[in-house]
Amino acid sequence: MKFGITQSFSCSYLPNEEERLLVYAEEDASLSSRYSQLIQAGFRRSGEQIYRPHCVSCNKCQSVRLSVDVFTPSRSQKRILKSNAALSVKFSTSLKPEYYPLYERYINERHSDGSMYPPSYEQFDNFLNCTWMAPHFLEAYDKDKLVAVAVTDVLEDNAYSSALSALYTFFDPDYAASSLGTWMILMQIEQARSLGHHYVYLGYYVEGCQKMSYKHKFHPFEQFIDNQWHLFTKKPA
Repeated sequence: MKFGITQSFSCSYLPNEEERLLVYAEEDASLSSRYSQLIQAGFRRSGEQIYRPHCVSCNKCQSVRLSVDVFTPSRSQKRILKSNAALSVKFSTSLKPEYYPLYERYINERHSDGSMYPPSYEQFDNFLNCTWMAPHFLEAYDKDKLVAVAVTDVLEDNAYSSALSALYTFFDPDYAASSLGTWMILMQIEQARSLGHHYVYLGYYVEGCQKMSYKHKFHPFEQFIDNQWHLFTKKPA
């Protein structure tokens, strides 16, 4: 396999830090299958790019995945499931026109201090769409109203590595008190279980970044540390 290393640039997660990426550089006719392998080694997709953090003096970005077969919700997650029981979900393969206005409002009202602000349709399209892997969309509805979308990759390489990868979730800010971010991960776990997949990949946990701390609230989880997956089983309240 061929890889390239980017130049260092300002870290998106930690202040006063620099980051660089290890990027898969092959022109492969079966990139979707290759990605199903590389995600098991801590890689991630953004648009067409398959990458993994490769920083000079920092290793705080570590991939997290959940084993669908053994995950059970905590007491607080069960309360979230109960409080959102009136919502419904649907798995779609079509990028719909109503997604972007919801995304735009979400970024403007919830993440105006982040790297994705200000939002634009070009930015939205670039990080979601991919010629070699069509994203799926888990939609959440309050009656007929679209209130959340979880952009999800479906990875199928073999029986062991079949998985969902949670790419990004955005939701109606009016529903912030409903903990829709957590609820949509729980819905992706249910979706993976119903489809017979073994894992849900949550992307990178970043030590010291409060916005990424939620990924340690789903137990048990596995974290990719020093090129190996390590199991963490402590159960939160």
